[in-house]
Amino acid sequence: MKKYILIILTLSFLLTGCARMGQPDGGWYDETPPHVLGSSPAELSTNVSNKKITIVFDEYIKLDNPSEKVVISPPQIEPPDIKGAGDRITVEINDSLIPNTTYTVDFSDAISDNNEGNPLGNYTFTFSTGEVIDTMEVAGFVVDAETLEPIKGILVGLYDNLSDTAFTTLPMMRVARTNEEGHFVVKGVAPGSYRIYALQDMDNNYFFSQKGEQMAFSHEVFVPSCKPDVRQDTLWLDSLHISNITQTGYTHFLPDDIVLRAFTHPLTDRYLLKSERKDAECISFFFSYGGDLPQIKGLNFDERNAFLLETSEFGDTLNYWLRDTLLVNQDTLRMEFNYQMSDSTGMLVPYTDTLEICAKTSYEKRLKEKAKEYEKWQKAQDKAKKKGDNYLTEMPPPPLELRFDLKSDMHPEGAITIVSPTPLLRVDTTKIRLLTKVDTLFLPKPYILAERTIVADEEMEAARRTYVLRPDSTGNLWTTGKQYSLELDSAAFTDIYGKSSLATKKSFSVKTDEDFTTVTFHVTRNDESPYVGQLLDTSGKVVMETLSATGDLHFSYVKPGEYYLRLFSDANGNGLWDTGDYAADLQPETVYFYPEKFECKARWPFETSWNPSSVKATSLKPSGLTKQKKENKRKNLNRNAERARKLGITYIPKNTVR
Repeated sequence: MKKYILIILTLSFLLTGCARMGQPDGGWYDETPPHVLGSSPAELSTNVSNKKITIVFDEYIKLDNPSEKVVISPPQIEPPDIKGAGDRITVEINDSLIPNTTYTVDFSDAISDNNEGNPLGNYTFTFSTGEVIDTMEVAGFVVDAETLEPIKGILVGLYDNLSDTAFTTLPMMRVARTNEEGHFVVKGVAPGSYRIYALQDMDNNYFFSQKGEQMAFSHEVFVPSCKPDVRQDTLWLDSLHISNITQTGYTHFLPDDIVLRAFTHPLTDRYLLKSERKDAECISFFFSYGGDLPQIKGLNFDERNAFLLETSEFGDTLNYWLRDTLLVNQDTLRMEFNYQMSDSTGMLVPYTDTLEICAKTSYEKRLKEKAKEYEKWQKAQDKAKKKGDNYLTEMPPPPLELRFDLKSDMHPEGAITIVSPTPLLRVDTTKIRLLTKVDTLFLPKPYILAERTIVADEEMEAARRTYVLRPDSTGNLWTTGKQYSLELDSAAFTDIYGKSSLATKKSFSVKTDEDFTTVTFHVTRNDESPYVGQLLDTSGKVVMETLSATGDLHFSYVKPGEYYLRLFSDANGNGLWDTGDYAADLQPETVYFYPEKFECKARWPFETSWNPSSVKATSLKPSGLTKQKKENKRKNLNRNAERARKLGITYIPKNTVR
């Protein structure tokens, strides 16, 4: 019996060892995308009346996110039912079929095989309800008008109705969606004349109906055409080795270089977003859009001369600072708030809200916090007294804590910004000194202190909180190579509640001329508008800006480093980039990017000429600044080659065109 057990154990050991020694190889990866075996109706069929399409493949497939990736043209108001199961895809059209019309079902890259995820590519199924299949195509790019960033997934549509009202009243005729590069191809186009539009269609009605929808329009009328052409195809053995280069004939459809610059309309509808009293001293109102100032009628306080007003740049945020400490200590302020608000038609109409504005922190709680602070201070004074150190018998009032926007290495064209947390009552310039180092001594230097306030209404006094200090010199420039000191005595700034600033000293220096360079672009003008040029760092942040009426952009005192250039045509001369307006037939101001990153070196001026209109549609924005990166569509192509390398054998795949 033991003999049989020993034999069984020996055989088991040998079989197990053999299994480990001779473990079969897993074979090559499947790198072949699925292929269409057939369909019902057949592809390119005519006189089709059946609204159900079935497409059969040679292997099991996956259908990725069909509701977003699959686009049917003409567009479907009632969403179609698109399903993938096993080796087939079914599409059921719920809208009525339009007679004598070519239909395209563009699957983009939604189809891949089930095992390895090999994408089929840009597959489009086409049929017609009439006798003819329309085969023309129109292609181009959609970019953000302000940043020139490619826009992925935006709808692009054609109209043969050339009226300006078509885009706001009728669904698009033929549609496509952009890929990650902002590229689109509208297929199945019939001969004729067209206009083209782009739309971020939030309500799925296929026309422009909401101002919040990003859109693009062009008044150019084009006629689709085609011509025979030849392209060069590269056949690859692997990621490094070329097998062959061939010339392949194809039909070149035109136009294929349309550029649509998409923008969002300014939201001019006005309504009150919220009101708050985060700090007891200030009541803030936030509107969706600026407009005439509201009228306040106090219900439990006297509103006359009660406020100092501070507004944002565009008048959509209003801060009402309370003058009187009695009102500051009042936890709840009730008021009638009368303002202009947009009605359902977009017209401004008078509106009245009755509001109760409550302080975030009650007066009682603030008193308790002050009592705790006093108790802590008193203990510190008692401790100092017992030790025989200096001590105070009266607690000093809390200081006015100013914020200084001041760098230790000041730019020659820079400025010092001083911001108070509360409105200022008095600024004593006799207690503010700017000094510059001459030899070993710091001597007084003239300066200019300017108040920066947006005046909202002549009848209401503005809250003064921000001041800008510059040297009183030619061009208000700091002297390069110099050291400076800004010194403030105590009580240089006093706010309306009696708080005063503490004595402060801020030291800084300015680099020498040898630490900078200059940048000059001689820009070919395409219109009569002034240009605004912006130097951008490698992250896309604006570091310097200049305005030019001639086209020459000049930047002085540029620090060494790598930069990009952004340029826009300032049509209205306000120094800001402005969006478009379809109703006013106004395009957004045109933006350009210099196509290359350039390096600046100290003492080496950078100067070049540039024609912005020479930039190709495929390179509107430098790749180093483009956030919407191209997706990797060839992630499975070289797995077998890599596997063969590890096994030490040669793998010759099917030729792959790139």
